[in-house]
Formats: sequence, C-alpha cells, structure tokens
Amino acid sequence: MDYLKSVVPSQLISERGSNLVVINPGSSNIRIGLASQDAPFNIPHCIARYTNQVPKRSVQDQILNSQVTTEQQMEREQAYDAVARLLKIPFLDEEVANNNNSYLRKMGRVDGYNPPNNRKDAAFSWTNVYQKEDSQYSETETSGNKVVDNEFADQNQNSDPKEPSSSGHSFKQFICGEEALKISPAEPYCLCRPVRRGHLNISEHYSMQQVFEDMYAIWDWILIEKLHIPQSERNMYSAILVVPETFDNREIKEMLSIVLRDLCFSSAVVHQEGLAAVFGNGLSTACVVNMGAQVTSVICIEDGVALPTTEKTLPFGGEDIARCLLWTQRHHQTWPQIRTDLLSKPMDLLMLNRLKESYCEIKEGEVDAVAVVHSYEVDMTVGSHKTRLSALNVPPMGLFYPMLLVPDVYPPPPRSWFHDYEDMLEESWHLDFPRRTEDGLFPNINVGLQMWDSYPVHAAKPKKEETVGLADAITSSILSTGRIELQRKLFCSIQLIGGVGLTSGLVPAVEERVLHAIPSNEAIDTVEVLQSRTNPTFVSWKGGAILGILDFGRDAWIHRGDWIRNGIHLGSGRKYKDSYYLQAQAMCYINS
Repeated sequence: MDYLKSVVPSQLISERGSNLVVINPGSSNIRIGLASQDAPFNIPHCIARYTNQVPKRSVQDQILNSQVTTEQQMEREQAYDAVARLLKIPFLDEEVANNNNSYLRKMGRVDGYNPPNNRKDAAFSWTNVYQKEDSQYSETETSGNKVVDNEFADQNQNSDPKEPSSSGHSFKQFICGEEALKISPAEPYCLCRPVRRGHLNISEHYSMQQVFEDMYAIWDWILIEKLHIPQSERNMYSAILVVPETFDNREIKEMLSIVLRDLCFSSAVVHQEGLAAVFGNGLSTACVVNMGAQVTSVICIEDGVALPTTEKTLPFGGEDIARCLLWTQRHHQTWPQIRTDLLSKPMDLLMLNRLKESYCEIKEGEVDAVAVVHSYEVDMTVGSHKTRLSALNVPPMGLFYPMLLVPDVYPPPPRSWFHDYEDMLEESWHLDFPRRTEDGLFPNINVGLQMWDSYPVHAAKPKKEETVGLADAITSSILSTGRIELQRKLFCSIQLIGGVGLTSGLVPAVEERVLHAIPSNEAIDTVEVLQSRTNPTFVSWKGGAILGILDFGRDAWIHRGDWIRNGIHLGSGRKYKDSYYLQAQAMCYINS
C-alpha cells in the first residue's frame, strides 16, 4: 500500500501495463491495446471472407432484416411530430405540404456555397482485395488449426483463385476491420459481424462455430498486425476482457475460451464495462449510460460495485440514429437521387455514420448544414453530391423517442442458445470473503458487505431489453436502488460513455429530460451529467487497463492451464466479478 501511495501513476502504468492486453469487444467496434497505451486501437468488429456461394450475399446478416410495417411508420411519424413540437421546428405534414418550395430554397443556397475541402467530406475508396502470393497473411496463421463448419467450408472451397488480369496475385482469404467494410459488393466476399445488438450473432444463418471462428480471426489479426504480438509470445502476456453488461453467462465463457485456449494468453480476468467506466474516470459511484453503435445500456455503480438490479438495456444506438438521418433526409427530399443501401453496402453506413458524427446535434430551432454525400456504385467512380441536409437535430432525439428508430434492421439474436446453468457473474455481496490480514495490504479499508443485504439476489436469467426512451431508462434504473441518499447521489453523477456520448447538445438534453421523467412524489430536484475525463468512446477500455494494473494480488485471474483443464469451479474464488480485494486496492489508489 505504501508503494501505491508513493508511485507516480505514469510509472505504475509503464511498469505493469506493458504485458497486459485490454480487450473491449462491442457490436460494431472492438477496442484493444496494451494497458500502457494512452488510447486503444478502435477497429470495426467485422470480417469479410472470400466465398464462392451462389447466390452471393455481400453481408451475412442482410437476410435477417424485416420491412417497416405501416404501424411502425405511423408511430415514427408521430414521434417526429412530438420531437418537432419540443424542438420548435415544423411538423412532418407541414414539411410535406411545403416540400417543393423548401427544396428549391435549399438547393438554391447550396449552389452558391463553396465549403472548404476537409477530411469529413473526403470520399472512401474501395478496398483492394488482391495480394501477392508471397506476402500473404495466411489464414493458417490464425484459424488453420480450428474446424470450420460445413456451410462455410463449402463457401470457401477453391478460395484462392488467380486474378484474371494479373498473374502472381490472389484473393485474400479474409479481410478484417474497416477495410472489410469498404469491399465492393461485386467482389466475392461476405461480411460477417460476430456480435450483433450486444450479443453473439448466432442464428440459423450464422452458426455458433463460425461466430467463434470469426471472432478469433479478428482478434488474432489485430494482435499480430496492430500490436505485433505473435502467438508464440503470448504466453508472456495476460488479457483483461472488458465485456458489456448485455452479454450473458455463456457468451462470456466462450469469449474467455477464445482468449485463453485459442489466442494462448497466459491468464485473463473479466470486468464489466460499466464498472470499468467509473474507474476510467476516477469515480467510485455513478450511473453509467453506455451508448454504443447498436445497444444502449444503463447500470448503477456504488462504491466500486455494480448493482445488477439497476441494469437496463435499450435496443438502439448510434447506427440507428444514422439510419434515422437517412430516413429524415429522404422524407424531406434533401437526399440526392442515388442508391444508398445500408444493408448490402456497408460503405454507405460508414458514410452515414460520418455525416451523423459531423452534423447531428441537439438544440432548438431548425438545424441545417451543407454536406457532401457520396454515391458508391460498382464499376463507377465515386460520385460527390453537395446538398443541404435539414432537421439534423431530429435523429439524435430518437434516444428519447425510440419510435423514431424503427427496429427493422439487425434484430437481436434468438435467446434460446444462451441458457447456462453455471454462475459466471458471481454476486460479490452474496459471498463470505476471507480477509487476507497476513500481508497487511488493506488494514484500514472497510468497504463492507452488509450494505448489500437489502438487495434481492436473483437467479441467472436472460437479459431483458426495455422499450422505453433513454431518460425513462435512467430514471427507472436509479430509482430501483430504493435509497433516497443513493438516488440523489446517482442523479448528480450520471456518466455518458460510448461514441454517441460525443453528440453535441446531448448533455443538457439528458439533464432536462431525466429531470422531467422523475415522478413528482420523489424528493429529487437536481440532475447532473458529469464531464468525462477520458474520451467517452474508450473510457471503459481505459478503466479496464487501470483495474488490471492495480490488481496486484490477481485473486480473480484465471490461468490458461486451469481453464482448459477445469473451467469454472464453484467457490474457487476465480470468477468474473471484481474481487473484494481489487475494489479495496482501487479505492485506496483513487482516494489517496
């Protein structure tokens, strides 16, 4: 403990973080890097494999999507009008009635405007899918020793054809990350995402074995190509797996098997994303709102312990806001006459996400902006179309009015697969922890377990998704704690993380909407969102790094040999909740 109080944080991170790899997987992106790094690599969590399947699907999940029903369309239009009333902008019907004049006015202004060229207006380029045979990043280096299911084996047979126009070149076996998203639909590749809507993307069209294969291939590629850690050296590294609250027990277990058995790390520990986020910002108590690309989750943390009864999961995120942006522009006829297909052309989704991040904000009044929209067509040069986008403050309001974000794309996977009888997330307040007094590590720490006696302990069950807006979810989560002192503290300690948390104007909108959502009979009159000390996109990754560096005892860490031979042992003390000792260590370090 004296060492913790005297050491310089940068020195501690450098000394203990150089052999710790922090992995934070998400539905759209994976954040991975050494704990000693200032920031992780933020890489799209996807892989495109060569296929000769007929008929070819450019995206594995596109057949899962449904059409927007008439009822959903009506609910979306009603939600738009509710947002318009709040933001003091014209209603949808008013826009339709005045559409022609409005469109001419907007296009006329665009013709006389010449915005400077900058990075957000630059077009993407198609990925080169060919490689020289002698410089191939062989698939056998990553997944050659693993079994591929029959369906994908059939698709990938003869998967190394010559390029007709150039001898000595062949198709790459697979392509990972952003380059996979920028492959032309004409190329013989199928894009797969191993995680969808906060769960492993297992379905009748995407087998369990192939999901594991793809996840392993992506992670292994990142370790080799980005972190330069070959498999032969990974026995000198340990892994910290920072998992979203949406993952179920069996999903965590399978990912841990990938880390220890397949990627060959010497040891690993699992931390929850919400808990890691509070440590990433130097807090101990907060209501963590994690707004990712496809899922938004809410969970409360008290004194470094996650309260599972407060967990809320909302089935929408940043990609849904981008889709709403496209729907809004098409409705107002401000979108160019081009074929924009977010389902079969991931390049279009990349473009929409960039437009959303650059121009969408929450504030009253009409919000317009001149932007350059690109069209990506096969065998054609990339087209640039200057246009004036309108109602840019409506799509992000879908966080509070989820009917704006029609759930027709990427429904969550079926839940029957995930039933698991082994308790993966051990409830720390339900255990009798022995005290290690012989080393004198925590002589003055008294976190205490009696404080949790009033919380009900529920059996493991599938995670449920809520259909409410963000403000209602936050309010419900905090009020479920049941203690007025804690509720007041949490309402003044809301933490927004994830890429959506960077949306301009979101903080005051959350504070205002949550305050209005609190029932009048509750003695709470203040709501505050805390400013993040770290980039909200990777604050959970940073917190995972801090937790791993401060965990000197490593009581909860699992060693590769033990996991392969034995798996989980009840009462072994090597489960996936943060240990009592780790909480005490971290609290001492933060409060010193």
